Amino acid sequence: MIQQFYISTTALSAYQKMMINITNDVANAQTPGYKGSRVELEALFPGMLEDEVQNQYGSNAKKKKVYYGSGVKIADILRDFQQGRVEITGKPLDLAINGKGFFQFRLPDGSIGYGRAGNLQKDRNGYLVDPNGNMLIPSIRIPSGTTSVSIDGQGRVFVQENESAQSREIGQITLAQFENPNALQSIGHNMYLETTLSGPPSVYTPGDRGLGQIQQNSLELSNVNVVKKMMEMVIVQRSFTLAANAIKSGEEMLKAAEEIAKGN
Repeated sequence: MIQQFYISTTALSAYQKMMINITNDVANAQTPGYKGSRVELEALFPGMLEDEVQNQYGSNAKKKKVYYGSGVKIADILRDFQQGRVEITGKPLDLAINGKGFFQFRLPDGSIGYGRAGNLQKDRNGYLVDPNGNMLIPSIRIPSGTTSVSIDGQGRVFVQENESAQSREIGQITLAQFENPNALQSIGHNMYLETTLSGPPSVYTPGDRGLGQIQQNSLELSNVNVVKKMMEMVIVQRSFTLAANAIKSGEEMLKAAEEIAKGN
């Protein structure tokens, strides 16, 4: 009976975390470059029962091992890096990656973060940064007096200044790729960190080595399928209710056993 409570409790904990993950995905369904995730479950180390059974060819007894689960836990949360739909915004500093690859940003602690969201803007010094102020790497500074910014598919940045008819190249956007992007560590704000399992990044020009190209005036939208996530939410809710009912049934059985014991 105690095992029933333990197994049900592990299920409640796992389903609660699954629900938090689903609601987070739904909440970010309109966040540019956001990647949905899925929760992987696994059974806890199984217990084992030994049952004495009679050998059909004699009276000698032999042991039959019967395995049973002892609960469930979250094994991993995997990101789905499938590309989202690209939407044209008309803003010159909005960039989408058509294909594989990550933008690189300098984080406040000096480390490098990687992300797919290309909704860039200028800081007070003219450098390209993300909405949280993290500077794009390699750093690119838009000169004062710039009248237009043009970025081609290979990530080359051109500007026109003071109504000049001539444009000049001021920088090069590069993209990073990983052997195992699913192993990147999510740190929030659409940003990821390199891990041992992800491997080190390989940095190339957009369009090289299988990397995607840059599309200016556009943003990659979230790849979250809201309808699918809502269906998952219903399944998790029902599973949570089932686990809660198992605990309630166990409590009722214990109460009944206690009343029987008192009657005797």
